[in-house]
Amino acid sequence: MFNINQKPPIYDPEAVQPMRDELLYMGFEELTTPEIAEEVLGSKNDEVIFLVINSVCGCAAGSARPGACHAVQNDLIPDRLVTAFAGQDRDAIDLIREKYLTNIPPSSPFMALIKNGEPIFVMPRHHIEGRSPQEVADSLIDQFNENCKKQGPAISDEAYGKLVHARACGSKIPLNQN
Repeated sequence: MFNINQKPPIYDPEAVQPMRDELLYMGFEELTTPEIAEEVLGSKNDEVIFLVINSVCGCAAGSARPGACHAVQNDLIPDRLVTAFAGQDRDAIDLIREKYLTNIPPSSPFMALIKNGEPIFVMPRHHIEGRSPQEVADSLIDQFNENCKKQGPAISDEAYGKLVHARACGSKIPLNQN
């Protein structure tokens, strides 16, 4: 199942799949390996990339994912939507933090706009906790309006209306036994 050189996931992959699916439904691409993360985030093509480090943390992720989903329904959105899952895509997360989020304390969930390999906006966990999904979305939308040119929304309003946000607390998700 996993490359012997990779760090295994901390939580049961099936238990966190709904949290992955929420962002995938919105058009996010997964950065599951360091190679994929490097290829996407290392590009120097002036694209604005929206990175969401997904998490099982119910208190902050419960606002982060819905906030991110709502924000990408804005009229202006980043050129590319990407995500990696803390505690799951561990090698990719390590590369992202070491190479692209240098001198930024690690946290999850975490969101950033990255352009030409450099963060131009970051939203760490402590800027998400205690905020509603709408407050998170509003902060992101302000940044999208300032930094992005691609026309949104990410998906049709009809499809967005069918989205069900994953709600779970990490303390109830089983540890991976593999």
